[in-house]
Amino acid sequence: MKPHQQLIAMAAIAVAAALPAVAHAADPIVVLNENFNDIGTLNNWQLINNSVPPGLAWSQGNAGVFPAPSGPASSYAAANFLSAQNGMGSIDNWLITPVVTLLGPSELSFFTRSASASGFGDTLEVRFAPGSGSGTAGFDTVLGVLGGISDYPTAWQQVISSVDYNGQGRFAFRYIGDASAANYIGIDAVLVTTVPEPGAYLMLLAGLGSLVLLRRRQLM
Repeated sequence: MKPHQQLIAMAAIAVAAALPAVAHAADPIVVLNENFNDIGTLNNWQLINNSVPPGLAWSQGNAGVFPAPSGPASSYAAANFLSAQNGMGSIDNWLITPVVTLLGPSELSFFTRSASASGFGDTLEVRFAPGSGSGTAGFDTVLGVLGGISDYPTAWQQVISSVDYNGQGRFAFRYIGDASAANYIGIDAVLVTTVPEPGAYLMLLAGLGSLVLLRRRQLM
């Protein structure tokens, strides 16, 4: 075997040997972490109230109703029956995350609960929209629904939703329902993580291997 042929073979073996280790080495990357310590300083979040008639948008948590699961007692986002003006009408109140870049399998996790009161029923939809659009029309992927025909948790509970997507996108929390039947909910500790597809590492290593071989050939 000629020297440069031997070099090519050795480099190919080295790259191939490295691939399985790298494919399993990917750890989740945190692309969003929000604890709602101050709703007034949220960066690039959107609060859109499409209720009829519109009332209050999502607001700072009320520690007098219930405290946050951790941190300052009021450090959570809240919405209630006053999302529709004077508590009468149809609620359609949105809390939308900033644009995040997902690299494949991704998770949205958060904590939520309602105020414990009989005779009321809250509903929250968790949605996803690809791209960076700012309107609510693009959120046509429903990742989950809390409440509605089932009871909303009355103690803080973690909820995890998964999406497999590569590119920019946004998540949304949509508080909906008849205002006369709604009460009060909170959301806290919103975390979005993404795991790069193994294929991205394979392509990167293959490219690096080719660059190394090309450079060595030029030196010979």
